[in-house]
Amino acid sequence: MKELDHQKYRLSIITGALKRLEKQGAAKDERVLGLEKEIMKRKAMLHEIKATLPKQNSLYLRIILGNVNVSILNKNDKFKYKDEYEKFKLILSAIAFVLAVANLYIDFRPLQLILIFLLVWYYCTLTIRESILKVNGSRIKGWWRLHHFISTVVAGILLIWPQNQPWEEFRHTFMWFIAYISVVQYMQFRYQSGVLYRLKALGARHNMDITIEGFHSWMWRGLSYLLPFLFGGYTFQLYIAFRLYLLSHHPEATWQVAALSMSFLLIGIGNTVTTLMVIPQKLSEQIPYLGALFFTLFFCNMFTLLQTVHKKREQGGLKLRYKLRAIAYRLSNEIAVLDQKWRQNKAETKSE
Repeated sequence: MKELDHQKYRLSIITGALKRLEKQGAAKDERVLGLEKEIMKRKAMLHEIKATLPKQNSLYLRIILGNVNVSILNKNDKFKYKDEYEKFKLILSAIAFVLAVANLYIDFRPLQLILIFLLVWYYCTLTIRESILKVNGSRIKGWWRLHHFISTVVAGILLIWPQNQPWEEFRHTFMWFIAYISVVQYMQFRYQSGVLYRLKALGARHNMDITIEGFHSWMWRGLSYLLPFLFGGYTFQLYIAFRLYLLSHHPEATWQVAALSMSFLLIGIGNTVTTLMVIPQKLSEQIPYLGALFFTLFFCNMFTLLQTVHKKREQGGLKLRYKLRAIAYRLSNEIAVLDQKWRQNKAETKSE
């Protein structure tokens, strides 16, 4: 492992030197282009070698499974396990959608508990499977892993929330949220799978990379149209946090209401910020000022949205719905305009 880390360190030094040359305005000749291709090949080779070596379990896996070795040394077995993980997410998303829709029309407490218990089991299993995949070479990092741990806690709190008036007022909002998220997750799985397959064939992604929540840099080409649906889900999470905050002042409210409000606020902000960090980075690679412009436009829309929700008691339900639809339409148009400018700039660069 030390030798591999040393090789990565040497490659990072060479990559940094090439970037400094590029900043100084040096033109790329055949030697530089050849060196960049060789660096990509070496990085892919080092990753493949590292994936074949047994690794120590993470602290989470040691707590759950003990010192059992979960390293899968056979490449075909790794791919099978990854495919099973993808199928597991897809099947559970479909089941959650069906149960959420059923709960919208049937007021039956055991059916509600079945859905919530399914979410607890789903997120617990997901965190364990992702930890095993990470040991075996999948690059699942940062916020998106933490997001699933927080979601496990949220599902657990929902499970012990007693059936009282605040729950009855919140129930329909939560079921609509689960139905919406299930549809978005299916869309992500359906389209990410195709893009990942193409990028793996081109050598731009690793074979153990998986479909994941949120928006990542490799999705920029071909999946940018998913952004409005993702931001719709993040806005829904922030709205739920605000709704639960209002319900926390209800006379019958228990501690679960305030805890869930803070949890949804954390998830909504985390998802939004993590996704927004990707977009300006990709925009700035082509047009430097577009990253800052996107931040400004998005936060202006978010401020307008929160103002609208805050004044919901003073407005009719129909007027509120049209207002929210107009904000979502405006944000979608702004994203489309930025994407069009990026593509135009890219075409002009190629023609030059």
